[in-house]
Amino acid sequence: MRLLAPLVALLLLTTAAPAAAHAEKAAHAEKAAHPGPGVLPTLRHNLVAAYDFEHPAWGDPARERDQGRSGTDITLVNGGAAMRTRDGSHRGSRHSIQLQQVNPAVLGNDDWKAGVYADPGVPALRAFNAVKGVTVMGWFKMTGQNPSPNSNTESPDDLYGAIGLAGVLSGNSQGHDVRALLELITVNGELRVVALARRVDGGSSQTFAADEPWQSMLPPAEWVFLAATFDFDTATMRLYRNGRALDGFYTLTGDPWAVEGPPEPDLASPTDPRGIKIGGSFPQNTREQNPCNCRMDDLMFLDRVAAPIEVWAQYKLATRG
Repeated sequence: MRLLAPLVALLLLTTAAPAAAHAEKAAHAEKAAHPGPGVLPTLRHNLVAAYDFEHPAWGDPARERDQGRSGTDITLVNGGAAMRTRDGSHRGSRHSIQLQQVNPAVLGNDDWKAGVYADPGVPALRAFNAVKGVTVMGWFKMTGQNPSPNSNTESPDDLYGAIGLAGVLSGNSQGHDVRALLELITVNGELRVVALARRVDGGSSQTFAADEPWQSMLPPAEWVFLAATFDFDTATMRLYRNGRALDGFYTLTGDPWAVEGPPEPDLASPTDPRGIKIGGSFPQNTREQNPCNCRMDDLMFLDRVAAPIEVWAQYKLATRG
């Protein structure tokens, strides 16, 4: 029995090392071949939508061209081309996008956010229709007051209970409800970085919240790489910061996604998402909610769960000199 623990440890090292070495080698090769922003080769096939904010739409700088396989361009809402800023998140990036609340004391629709919305759905995002898993990742930098004053209430002291980052809307979303979302929300009275998802349109959502205080995870004026994965078949979610998995907890017990029992596998609703939201809800600009005073860069939306080693390798791809 005394020899068992060392033997197990040795086995783990010998099996994990080749995988880590392979991922690092792939990241290094990708960086050498593509000196600008790159995508890990193992993730390319599943990259449904990606935005590096280096590619304005031809003839319309208020739109950003999708660098993923779906061709789902997004709108830079309210700020247009002025939202692009020369502040890349890493050495291979030149520009990012500025999101912000514009008039905290005014009920209106002028917050800077981004995304796409269509009712009854966005056909280009069909890869997220009846999908088994989703990954959302990108770079984030806090640049102002967060959370923002709640412009939907009369009290100047009210703050929003969430800070919008990036997510895929559900198939019946009004611009707020999501299928998969990376965000900061209030959990048990405390704001936390979370992965939040809804497997069934109109059904219960589940939230996985990071243990670490959000202020230490997203310090002011510092670029941070965040990722969230959503496995609808196993009802599991994970969060990552700078390539490393975060400890956390689920906010609901039981089976909120209704995955127990047949049929198998468990998939998201067979509906096209109504869009993507970035930096707050309602990308169709009908309401202000949960703005983010921040910058974002290299946002990626994948139609499968990225493995932990892939999240780490994608981070290393961007940060390796």
